[in-house]
Amino acid sequence: MDRIRAFLVAVAVVTICGVPQVRSTASDHRYKAGDEVPLYANKVGPYHNPSETYRYFDFPFCSSAPVKEKKEALGEVLNGDRLVSAPYKLEFLTEKEAEIACKRKLTKEEVVKFRKAVSKDYYFQMYYDDLPIWGFLGKVEKEGKTDPADYKYYLFKHLVFEIHHNKDRVIEITVRSDPNALVDLTEDEPVDVDFMYTVKWKETNTPFEKRMDKYSLSSSLPHHLEIHWFSIINSCVTVLLLTGFLATILMRVLKNDFIKYAHDEESADDQEESGWKYIHGDVFRYPKHKSLFAAALGSGTQLFTLTSFIFILALVGVFYPYNRGALFTALVVIYALTSGIAGYTAASFYCQLEGTNWVRNLLLTGSLFCGPLFVTFCFLNTVAIAYKATAALPFGTIVVIFLIWALVTSPLLVLGGIAGKNSKAEFQAPCRTTKYPREIPPLPWYRKTIPQMAMAGFLPFSAIYIELYYIFASVWGHRIYTIYSILFIVFIILLIVTAFITVALTYFQLAAEDHEWWWRSFLCGGSTGLFIYAYCLYYYNARSDMSGFMQTSFFFGYMACICYGFFLMLGAIGFRASLLFVRHIYRSIKCE
Repeated sequence: MDRIRAFLVAVAVVTICGVPQVRSTASDHRYKAGDEVPLYANKVGPYHNPSETYRYFDFPFCSSAPVKEKKEALGEVLNGDRLVSAPYKLEFLTEKEAEIACKRKLTKEEVVKFRKAVSKDYYFQMYYDDLPIWGFLGKVEKEGKTDPADYKYYLFKHLVFEIHHNKDRVIEITVRSDPNALVDLTEDEPVDVDFMYTVKWKETNTPFEKRMDKYSLSSSLPHHLEIHWFSIINSCVTVLLLTGFLATILMRVLKNDFIKYAHDEESADDQEESGWKYIHGDVFRYPKHKSLFAAALGSGTQLFTLTSFIFILALVGVFYPYNRGALFTALVVIYALTSGIAGYTAASFYCQLEGTNWVRNLLLTGSLFCGPLFVTFCFLNTVAIAYKATAALPFGTIVVIFLIWALVTSPLLVLGGIAGKNSKAEFQAPCRTTKYPREIPPLPWYRKTIPQMAMAGFLPFSAIYIELYYIFASVWGHRIYTIYSILFIVFIILLIVTAFITVALTYFQLAAEDHEWWWRSFLCGGSTGLFIYAYCLYYYNARSDMSGFMQTSFFFGYMACICYGFFLMLGAIGFRASLLFVRHIYRSIKCE
């Protein structure tokens, strides 16, 4: 089937551009003729709704033997994998021809269920010796028919497995449906189904270590490589031009400022000051809601550390294709282990701002990101339970995550907070702060917070815009994104542009004698997260075929949490860059 072939090509992108070659996801099992090789049925779901998947036997398939569930790791459960023994027996080097796996008489209700699944392009996923295989449940015959009531619905009942082996190891497996073995599901009538399968074995010279290379077809096509490299070159050129332009202007203006202020100090002490030097007594005045500010800085720093560790693991080849659940496991474990960084950063900075209620600050830090994520998870998990989908986490998994939070995340957060409180670090302000704040002069509308955030977020977003499609196609589609070297370059560009544009806007804000730059720099740095969420709206409506309440709520719910995490992380980057800049320029002049 052309469609299945296209589906198989589109489902995987593997490591290139310097990333280590893909290794096998299976243990090095060697088999003898007649040995039973494990075949597991994973899940069934509509092709266009990747989050809406169901257990294989939630549909009226049959099995000739008792169904056994495979024990799943934490990341596999979070990924929605629910592996069970499949109804087909594929012994090593044993060929079979049209063998009946099992028989079942479908009731009217079961016929309707299968017909709805076929009409929504449901596919199944299985794993044979940890190699993934896919296929569609059936087909809809629409040729020559304009009225949907005249469509014919068919269920595939005969699967043909073609397996390649290299001596005593399984190298490759494909599955296709016999187009002549169909079950008519058009009418609401009971029907007898004989589920059959054929097994064919072929020898190959492909070594076991390279058996996942076939999934690199999509990424190896010149078309895809050209698009990726074009996006990188486009981003780099745009960033270099714009940052160079801004840097030239900023350095020239600063140089003139330094010369001017030095001349003023030598010639006329009583001459009226203007610009950013005029507010030297207010620029280091602590921000409002400093506990929340320190908590946001701590959470953002933790998320930046988490992202950095994920990239390190990706670049060394940990997240190779179909290493099921590795990414989710890494996210949970690393987030738990880095919570001490959040506690230390928040408490240390809060104490530098002369805060006293560090316990409340620590609680705020721990709940600033986890709180919205927990609320979102509770709602979406309830939706998944209502749909009886595999995205609903079992109670045991929820208990495991709670224990990780209670026994690892929280203690490390507290320990980090205590270390930060006792660090005795002082806020390094080169200028003395006056007792009373100066009044901020009236500012034009484009210097207000929201227009500044729009300007600050647009440039970093434009640098990552092209690559976002591939990321979304992986997270919310059937592609596997593992070109992490390109993604890492894009991430570095994002950080550089975010830091630079935030510094530039902070300078212009100070030059306008607006000394409330603390929150502004954080909001401007994090505003790229808002642009990414706006891109979600575009992607959902224009670039995807997702539909239904569950898929829509999962997409916008979890993307809101991801974009919020980007907001905190990039906000912390923007503020840190602005703080270094502000300290530098005020340390370079003489302030009375």
